[in-house]
Amino acid sequence: MTSRSPLLLACTLLGLAAASAATWVHAELVRHPNLSSVCDVSATINCTDAYSSVYGKVLGVPVAVLGLVFFAGLLVLQASARWFRVPDPEHVGPYVFTLSVPALAFASYLAYASWAVLHVVCLLCVTIDLATLGVCILGGLMTRFPFASLPSRVVRDLKPFVARPAALAIAALFVAAALAVVGWFPRSAAEPVFAASGEVPEFTAPAPEAEALPQQAQLDSYLDSAPRRMIPVDAPGAAVVVVKFNDYQCPPCGNTFQAYKPLKAKWDKEAPGKVKFVTKDFPLEGECNAAIPQGPHPIACEAAAAVRMARRNGKAEALEDWLFANQPTLSLDGLKRAVREIGGVPDFDAQYPKVLPDVKTDTSLGGFLGVRSTPTFFVNGIQMPDNRVPIMDAAIEHELRKAGVKK
Repeated sequence: MTSRSPLLLACTLLGLAAASAATWVHAELVRHPNLSSVCDVSATINCTDAYSSVYGKVLGVPVAVLGLVFFAGLLVLQASARWFRVPDPEHVGPYVFTLSVPALAFASYLAYASWAVLHVVCLLCVTIDLATLGVCILGGLMTRFPFASLPSRVVRDLKPFVARPAALAIAALFVAAALAVVGWFPRSAAEPVFAASGEVPEFTAPAPEAEALPQQAQLDSYLDSAPRRMIPVDAPGAAVVVVKFNDYQCPPCGNTFQAYKPLKAKWDKEAPGKVKFVTKDFPLEGECNAAIPQGPHPIACEAAAAVRMARRNGKAEALEDWLFANQPTLSLDGLKRAVREIGGVPDFDAQYPKVLPDVKTDTSLGGFLGVRSTPTFFVNGIQMPDNRVPIMDAAIEHELRKAGVKK
């Protein structure tokens, strides 16, 4: 061991502690989706968004668990070298460096995705990243021989390792514990469920308005007792946030888009700035929605991306009007022409790969929240079981009264 061994151990323990906390927080968010996480400081400093995004797991395994296993492995490596002299203590630094280089590359990718794509900072993730950088640097500084000789040194370390039952037992215990943690991690109950036929069930057209609507007391009781989910949106000053998960090739999405226009106008007049309507993308197409590998809408991802491009030019609503009006005959060529002529976007093909990750972030959030069909609406985090205008209007009024905005 060298004089840098205590620093290496300190960085390892820091990473292990942060990864353990991240694993616990992620697991709690899966078990209790309406949980207010201790590391959610603001809309920007927010670990919930990071864990619930498409970047929160790799092949179904949470990245927090991967970090936990990585740092636990480094700790076992250092402990075995200190107590059993297996591996050779002089080899610990090179081994740590070799293991941490790919880990650091992966951490850098996740950091970029968090900051540049999700626009959030996860404090636990930053701590894990710094610890990974620390062990990588220290491992490199502790290396005292050419890396070309590392394979032969690995072979020399394996012989005494196999000869020591205690070392073998620790290694077996580590592997068993790693597998147990992966198996223990709860599976989201909110994972989307689709029809047995393989087709994605869409929103059933609402019953005629003449049909009796739920009594106000029943609606109030539902809104007061239903779980509220955390949905990250930028809505400063709003007392009520209505979030719609939308697909531009979905006919009921077009119906609600038109039907809600008078509703928006009403609350803009009666409670200016207090009611915010937000659209999140949930295209039923496999290219941008991993939960739907065989989605029924072949250009829904392109349509969602086109609206995002048009939004930068202040032309999103005009393009949405065109998309919903032309749903029956919508084609990719027609979409590109419309986004150029209506949305003011001359380079759709060049912009599409840059915008698509934002669409995927929304679909990942929708899957985490249990969105199964489009449109799906949430009012202040409560999923609405009925999208008819009078019911949505009453729900908004209820939430405004609850917030003290309306008496």
